Amino acid sequence: MPETLTVQDAVELAVVERSGFVESRHAGAAVVLSADGEVVARHGATDALILPRSSLKPLQAVACITAGAPLEGVQLALSTASHVGTDRHAAVVRDVLTEGGLTEDDLGCPPAWPGDTATRDDLVREHGAPARIRMNCSGKHAAMLRACTATGWATAGYLAPAHPLQTHIRDVVERLTGEKVAHTSVDGCGAPVHAVTLTGLARAIHRIGSASERSPFALHRVAGSLVRAVRENPWTIEGPGRPDTVAIEKLGVFAKGGAEGVMVMVAPNGTTTALKMLDGGARASTIVAATLLARAGALSEDVVTELDASLGLSVVGGGQEVGRVRVSPAL
Repeated sequence: MPETLTVQDAVELAVVERSGFVESRHAGAAVVLSADGEVVARHGATDALILPRSSLKPLQAVACITAGAPLEGVQLALSTASHVGTDRHAAVVRDVLTEGGLTEDDLGCPPAWPGDTATRDDLVREHGAPARIRMNCSGKHAAMLRACTATGWATAGYLAPAHPLQTHIRDVVERLTGEKVAHTSVDGCGAPVHAVTLTGLARAIHRIGSASERSPFALHRVAGSLVRAVRENPWTIEGPGRPDTVAIEKLGVFAKGGAEGVMVMVAPNGTTTALKMLDGGARASTIVAATLLARAGALSEDVVTELDASLGLSVVGGGQEVGRVRVSPAL
């Protein structure tokens, strides 16, 4: 059975300190690519397979646009988002569907409550219910549906691995990673998610994050447009105060977290990192990624320190800060 890196293959990426005592450790693997795409740092088994989860969304979004989904601006940014289901997010997804002659019932993702607490509380007070459009992957699913309607593929069964859309997405994943997909699983939203190596994922995100909208190649032009849309609309990618959105706002990076402790981040100059927390915990992923980019000379230490203060990494005891989640000194 295919599997990810083992405990023996992992290295310490972050620690949790409480009152001067290291209470927990986050181990995993991380790789850093230079602005020209060369590997400049490896921590742990970076050639082990991982499931990128939502960190695969930029690749899926590029595939949907190259398949014909006519999305720009905030709609394009939402296609790669793991949003928290605010009314603002839902309105954009609804527009994507309506403009394609589709409805919320066409979405294949499961119904969900918004991840945003205030929005969820409002819905509960209004006697609302979980909805597909509030699910964090609804933007990706709406883009998939628009690709189908643009190309003439059936929208029914669009999540099946053998559907033409999913075949196209797999081809794009293999092209961008430079690897053959080793295994295909079902993601939490019901879409196929493909196992690739951590280095392959970093390679793909580097190609997307450093692509030019003036490239003679359509795939690169689409990737460049996607990155610009996300950087211009950071609220779309997750939500106010959430790690991906905060990192984009403060650092100018292209960032996309995934479930089970996956994170990819591209600095403005193209330097790229990808990491996987072996225990699946995501609380330290953003600050570890930003720190790795800073140590590669792509971000200033000052802006990373500012980011650290905005990520809610305090460890609290008796209502007071008594420690922090910190990047491992071993990195």
